[in-house]
Amino acid sequence: MRFRDWATRVMLIFFLLAALILALFVGGSRKPQNNISTSNSDPTIWSQYPQTLFQSAKKTEEQQPNLPNLTNSSEQTKRVISRYSTTKAFTQYRPNFVQAKVDPSNYGDRYTADINGVPFNHQPIIVLHETTNSTSSAINFFQTPHDDENVQASYHALITLEGQVIYLVPPEKRAFGAGNSVFNGANGVETVQTNPNLPPSVNNFAYHVSLETPPDAWGKRNIKEHTGYTEAQYDSLAWLIAQSQVPDDRITTHKAVDVAGGKVDPLSFDGDKFLNKLHSFRQLKTFNNVKN
Repeated sequence: MRFRDWATRVMLIFFLLAALILALFVGGSRKPQNNISTSNSDPTIWSQYPQTLFQSAKKTEEQQPNLPNLTNSSEQTKRVISRYSTTKAFTQYRPNFVQAKVDPSNYGDRYTADINGVPFNHQPIIVLHETTNSTSSAINFFQTPHDDENVQASYHALITLEGQVIYLVPPEKRAFGAGNSVFNGANGVETVQTNPNLPPSVNNFAYHVSLETPPDAWGKRNIKEHTGYTEAQYDSLAWLIAQSQVPDDRITTHKAVDVAGGKVDPLSFDGDKFLNKLHSFRQLKTFNNVKN
């Protein structure tokens, strides 16, 4: 009798475990998937962004990566390719750079379809920000888990007052740098909703870079200007973006893309100075791609 009771209990436990495993398998297979991660798509589009590849600082203008073509369809029919190439000035400038981890709750995947399953293919943009406080304060926030989707935030890269480049979220991932936002460019209004609980934003096709705010403005709100950014910050920002294939007219600011109009960053930013430095670090070159 004792052996029979023991065998019965073992069989009962076995059937309960089997039923639990089956329920988990069926539940996982029924999980809804409204939008599609870029993990199954061509990843080369994201190589148009600055890459977290430290060896890129050693590249010369004769050793350019094989990056995607940014020319329009009429140029492609002529087999003419236009790409940005870094210059000698770029190779002569080498900032200090490090990498810092960000909690996974503060960034996500990029998608190829919106919440309704409608495909899209936005060209990348670069959005410039400022931290509003110290670098350490910003990184501490990004490394803190946040369950509230309205609080989650991150950048792809951050540039300190000393010009140090801190790589944060990988370029192939979606940083949460802007809330309700749109980009108004040559292609019209561009935005996409990838989260049913949040308004549309540019995050899915944006690379977010932030400058550390100068100490005189740390923690201050409703100010119209501050002392501005250091020469090293402008140099390092130009150095970082010179490694991308994002054209000048798709480099914008948090202030410009913000729908609510409450964002003013990067405050006291000298756009002309930045573009002059960027143009000294990269040049648009046209190549004849006709095969003999």
